[in-house]
Amino acid sequence: MQQGLIQVYTGPGKGKTTAATGLLVRALGQELKVLLVRFLKSESLPSGELNILQGLPGLEIITAGVGGVEGRKRPEQIRQNVAETFAMVRPKILAGDYDLVVLDEFNVVLGNGYLPLTDGLELLDQRPATTELVLTGRNAPQEVIERADLVSMIQAEKHPFEQGILARAGIEY
Repeated sequence: MQQGLIQVYTGPGKGKTTAATGLLVRALGQELKVLLVRFLKSESLPSGELNILQGLPGLEIITAGVGGVEGRKRPEQIRQNVAETFAMVRPKILAGDYDLVVLDEFNVVLGNGYLPLTDGLELLDQRPATTELVLTGRNAPQEVIERADLVSMIQAEKHPFEQGILARAGIEY
């Protein structure tokens, strides 16, 4: 088994989840076992990547179910949902059954205090040595960046939203 690293995709630009999804597909192509945990995204929001990925062998997907990005939930509802999801996935990750674990929007979860930073850092420190861990989301806490082996800062130089172009099916979701 190879050494697992911690990768962080952060910054204000578009493409953090997309990059993690590409890595996930690459891992599945090599018959690695993958866990994708989607924080702050509800199951009701359409997602092109989920439409194609669901049911693929070697991939387990867990969606927290409360979408913080939707802006309709109160912080305490989000905090409770994140805590419940984290309590469910933490033992799965620590069991060492996955070669790659993607924690989508986990940087936002930690940065906004939806989960205590100490809980997130403990997971990073205790993960099995062979598990590759990918954390996506804006505003990764400095403590996460310091523990990471790879940090990609996704910058926004220009974005279609600035021109009034809304999210498009198959491109942004």
